[in-house]
Amino acid sequence: MYQATERVRNIEYAIRDVIVYAKREEEKGKKVIYLNIGDPVKFDFDTPSHIKEALIRAVKDGYNWYSSSEGIPELRDAICEKEKRVNGVTIAPDDVLVTGGVSEAINVIMAASVDKGDEVLVPGPCYPPYVSFAKFFGGTPISYRTIEENGWQPDINDVRSKVTDRTKGIVVINPNNPTGSLYDEKILREMVELAGEHNLLLISDEIYDRIVYEKKFVSLAHIAKDVPVLGLNGFSKAYLMTGWRLGYVYFHDSQEKLSDMKENVEKEARIRLCCNTPVQKAAVEALRGPQDHIEEMVGELRRRRDYSWKRLNEIEGISCAKPEGAFYVFPKIHGVGSRWRDDFDFVRQALEKTQVLLVHGSGFCVTYGTGHFRGAFLPPVEVLETAFDRLERFMTSHD
Repeated sequence: MYQATERVRNIEYAIRDVIVYAKREEEKGKKVIYLNIGDPVKFDFDTPSHIKEALIRAVKDGYNWYSSSEGIPELRDAICEKEKRVNGVTIAPDDVLVTGGVSEAINVIMAASVDKGDEVLVPGPCYPPYVSFAKFFGGTPISYRTIEENGWQPDINDVRSKVTDRTKGIVVINPNNPTGSLYDEKILREMVELAGEHNLLLISDEIYDRIVYEKKFVSLAHIAKDVPVLGLNGFSKAYLMTGWRLGYVYFHDSQEKLSDMKENVEKEARIRLCCNTPVQKAAVEALRGPQDHIEEMVGELRRRRDYSWKRLNEIEGISCAKPEGAFYVFPKIHGVGSRWRDDFDFVRQALEKTQVLLVHGSGFCVTYGTGHFRGAFLPPVEVLETAFDRLERFMTSHD
């Protein structure tokens, strides 16, 4: 038997790994409510018609060839326009690399910045690919604390305490997945100061930049000045293009400290040829066309957020900080360690008893995520009501 390498044996992705157990329930004839994956198009949100039409038009007009590895010029221009208009970030088209979703952007950035023995500071809890890719390339992800009692804001003193001579960079996910936290500008400025002081790279994942509720989103690159920032963003969430798999990374670098990294990330892009050309054409229309759907979507998500947050806090044994961005809740389970062995045991039992699929919090961070679960409040309220009714019965039962 041919053996797989050690580096792939250790890959984990909790958000999709739990689907295996849901499929087993479905094989028994049970219908599962999926609250594990952040895909709004799986529910009652749909890709705007002008974006769909742009894709069809691109295919019919013959945009079916390999594009440049960095992305088509028109899209790179449109990304610069969007970042300036929405986030106040000034970049040039040559600073932008189009990727196959943010997932590929994480891959190429970690490949270019992490050598064996390097450390990368990641938020705890964290979107899993940052941890997996750091390990994949021989690095060590170090979780910094985010404070649940303070809406999951980063603990800047904890971040500072974990900087060593092996630290290469700091990952910031804002708005945060999995907690839904929207970071205060003061915290972001302290992150920038810390990175500048220690000559660290800032990697800023802003895929949920347009899905915020009460507070205003502030882009890290907008306030970074001469501290280099790698900004990651994409089209899956705000533009409801999840299955289209398109994202981008930009190099915000006024002093050209990232020139070597940029040159070599472009080499990585060349060996995978290019992103989907017709989808890139449609993405131009997404950025330059009507934006009305975003406000409508956020309004509906706010309603679902409010309902989910209220219901969860009414359930005995669960407490939940209020999400301020994205579309996730990350509640604490008070019975872990007594009624349930751990949060994975809770998720497994909840699925078996309620047919509601959640994700165990330890899959996002064993230090700061353990004892929690992540759920997506993407379904219509009536579906969420069914899910939370079942969860409430499960929490109050003693069998």
